[in-house]
Amino acid sequence: MADKRSPTPPAPPGTNKELGVATKTKPKTKKPSLYRVLLLNDDYTPMEFVVLVLEHFFNKSREEATRIMLHVHNYGVGVCGVYPYDVAETKVAQVLDLARRNEHPLQCTMERED
Repeated sequence: MADKRSPTPPAPPGTNKELGVATKTKPKTKKPSLYRVLLLNDDYTPMEFVVLVLEHFFNKSREEATRIMLHVHNYGVGVCGVYPYDVAETKVAQVLDLARRNEHPLQCTMERED
């Protein structure tokens, strides 16, 4: 008597006929490195201009911008914020561009946060 089940189709050439459990490995994502954006003190850039930069590019309140500006003035350097590389790089470029357009020697840099 003939078997009433459908015949199993042949496996494509070069494949293993054994069946197994397919596993999917999840790629491990790494948190992006963060960078501190720093303002450096100079003797020529007006304090009010530094406060304006902090308010405009770093979304600081007037009080917080004034506090950071005074820290830069007294200690020579101050942290404006901590950002992923691309954001930090853009903020440094924006600050330097505005300072140059206004003929101020203000320096802004970034360093990797450990």
